[in-house]
Amino acid sequence: MCGIIGIASNKPVSSTIINSLRKLEYRGYDSAGIATLSNGIVSEAKSEGRVDILEKNLAVKNMSGPIGIGHVRWATHGIPNTINAHPHSSESVSVVHNGIIENSTLLKKYLINKGHVFKSQTDTEVIVHLITEYLKELNLKEAIIKTLKQLHGSFALGIIFKDQPNLIVGARRGSPLAVGYGPNENYLGSDSYALKSMTNKISYLNDGEFCIIKKDQVEFFDEEGLKVNKKVLELSSKEQDYDKGDFKHFMAKEIEEQPTTLKNCINEYVDKINNDINIYNFPWNIKEISSVTLIGCGTAYHSCLMAKYWFEENTTLEVTIDIASEFRYRKNRFKDDNLYIFVSQSGETADTYAALDLCNKNNMKTCSVVNVIESSIARDSNFVLPIHCGQEIGVASTKAFMGQMLVLYILVLKLGILRKDLDKDLYLNKIKDLKLLPKLVEQTLLTESKIQTVSSSFTDAKGSMFLGRGFSYPIALEGALKLKELAYVHAEGYPAGEMKHGPLALIEDGMPVVVLAPRDNYYKKTISNMQEVIARGAKVLLITNKSKDEVFSENIWETVLVESANDDLLPFLLTVPLQKLAYYSALKKGYDIDKPRNLAKSVTVE
Repeated sequence: MCGIIGIASNKPVSSTIINSLRKLEYRGYDSAGIATLSNGIVSEAKSEGRVDILEKNLAVKNMSGPIGIGHVRWATHGIPNTINAHPHSSESVSVVHNGIIENSTLLKKYLINKGHVFKSQTDTEVIVHLITEYLKELNLKEAIIKTLKQLHGSFALGIIFKDQPNLIVGARRGSPLAVGYGPNENYLGSDSYALKSMTNKISYLNDGEFCIIKKDQVEFFDEEGLKVNKKVLELSSKEQDYDKGDFKHFMAKEIEEQPTTLKNCINEYVDKINNDINIYNFPWNIKEISSVTLIGCGTAYHSCLMAKYWFEENTTLEVTIDIASEFRYRKNRFKDDNLYIFVSQSGETADTYAALDLCNKNNMKTCSVVNVIESSIARDSNFVLPIHCGQEIGVASTKAFMGQMLVLYILVLKLGILRKDLDKDLYLNKIKDLKLLPKLVEQTLLTESKIQTVSSSFTDAKGSMFLGRGFSYPIALEGALKLKELAYVHAEGYPAGEMKHGPLALIEDGMPVVVLAPRDNYYKKTISNMQEVIARGAKVLLITNKSKDEVFSENIWETVLVESANDDLLPFLLTVPLQKLAYYSALKKGYDIDKPRNLAKSVTVE
């Protein structure tokens, strides 16, 4: 989950690398470092903490090399400190690394026996010493090939060499890596977002490939060292100037952007003239699909769980959901008539990509729902459905979660009508309702003042619960996750009916509990479960939708009313106050909302 940047140029690169690391900082911010090469001398600077701290290092200001690599770290092996920060260097090689080397302990023993001395606790340092060892007898290309074959696990690498004054080597297995092209300079990066600030012409390395980058030339090779040709993709530069604007945090901005991003997405997928969903060109015959498996991690998994309810309600397809990190370690019974749908904001989530790769190896039908259409998951799927929500910087996903749910719902409706599971009139009515969703979300954002008031009770609590039934259950899980991510409060999402099967034992006097009870088929049952919680002393924050009918309960601590919509769309509206609750709870505690501790935006290690 680290960020890598490399630049081969004809002018000093340190300031450009620092600026690029800022854009990559959401991928890792435990520590940061940079190394440049000039006149056969490698200059290196590293620091614990953010890129701002690194930039203040006097060594960075004195760097003048035209070749350089930079890194922001999310710790895997070794605590976050300056010694464990990247780059890691020997007398001849300097390396930055994203990923995990699973056989690092064995390799380290081998290298120590060869006389190598290790300085850090990281797995990365074995790469440095392996290359150094092999360079004693092999040329650069041969040493790289032999090193890569010795490494087990995942990696994206940027490597510079003291005796090679004009080049950078990049290599990839499992973790994403891209090459960018510019005038009199070329780039290496783990993220197209960072490269977009310098170029919109990019190529992607496939698994097992490596490249040699010079200021005026880029060569790509397969794992055996044979040259490969690469397509140069031209990326949109629309998002390259995305900033906080007048907002204090990216997350605050991204919550407020949701009406706009939902509207943009609906405009992409809904044909207003024909009142139809314009998803066409499926690479398979829809009639040959009888079941669906939805796969994701974290927030994306919650969107999958939400889609399961929609699939069951609007189609006759059999539906299962899977946590990506569990999927490929089970004995899966792959079926030719099953559609596997992979959901990932970044499109680089390692566990989700590994599940996709397994499905591809078994020739399954694959579809991805992603925010980054140039990503690995998008490129390797049979069919791609972008969520069109724009760059999301806040680590805790907000607008991307809404976008994932929206695209999955749109897909459900399309499959429902194509399979004749949905009546045409009902289909048209659902599309009509869908067009109103952005406005309803905009109006629901006005619940902010009530949420600000109640958030202090959650910041002071040692724990909380989020309860929901049916369509509200996945949203309860997502609300609990957001509070954990941002306010560092232990929170759990439960099906409301499951409380009496154990979790009621955790209820204490004054514990804040969020109950999601929209006026749907589950409403009366959920209200009864809520009363059981109140009877044990909980302070209940009820979130429901506006109605002429009164709430069927007493002794409620606070009530937040969202707008009303058909049952399918209520989850979108229930999500908004939960995002605000997590945001304001973290704000009251003074936490770093866009970069919560121990987390990274793009999870590129398993």
